[in-house]
Amino acid sequence: MIHPTAVVSPNAELGSDCTIGPYCVIGDDVSLGDECQLHSHVVIEGPTRIGAGNRFFPFSSIGQVTQDLKYRGEPTYLEIGERNTFREYVTVHRATGMNEKTIVGSHNTILAYSHIAHNCTVGNHVIMSNCATLAGHVIVEDRAVIGGLAAIHQFCRIGKMAIIGGCSKVVQDVPPFMLADGNPAEVRTVNKVGLERNGIDEQTQESLKKAYKYLYRTSTYNIQDALAKILHDAGQSEEIKHLVQFVAQSERGISR
Repeated sequence: MIHPTAVVSPNAELGSDCTIGPYCVIGDDVSLGDECQLHSHVVIEGPTRIGAGNRFFPFSSIGQVTQDLKYRGEPTYLEIGERNTFREYVTVHRATGMNEKTIVGSHNTILAYSHIAHNCTVGNHVIMSNCATLAGHVIVEDRAVIGGLAAIHQFCRIGKMAIIGGCSKVVQDVPPFMLADGNPAEVRTVNKVGLERNGIDEQTQESLKKAYKYLYRTSTYNIQDALAKILHDAGQSEEIKHLVQFVAQSERGISR
């Protein structure tokens, strides 16, 4: 179903049962999966690959050339998974760097005016509230929540099931399962509500609280000492292992 005012390149590939609304523009080298819905005034440029069941609301702009001043016209890509929602005026850009990609996973909810910049990797079941902004090369892990008007500095990572408070300025990595807020953002506590909503059991929640205390409330430990204590005292659950690995691999340091 393609509205007569829409402009669709003959070089684009559309899956079955797609709906292309009024005044949409689909450029060359765009592939849309089955059952995608473009409401109206949506622009998608390529090279972009989009999975099934995605919804794009009016004036969202997907797959445009990166805003990175280093970009010199080299071929770059955008890949989007399945069943995502991109609300009004959302922008998602292709990568910088020969054959590199911006990647958005599946089942994400990206609310109005949010921006996903070049070379970002966004996982699955992520929520970005209105006007949330990811600079280049940001990694957002599964089931993270980014509050409205929050800004994430380039090369930062947001860990699994972490939550970022509205209007926060994130300049370092936010570890998994934590709540960060402020300007600059500081980790305040464990994301208890997020853990409960995602079915994390009480024992694991208690282990994560203990890990938080070693990382943030015990002044006698440096990061390496804290990680060692966490592994020794907080158990060996997958969540604890992921937290420890995330912090150990941090290049920008973690938000304190």
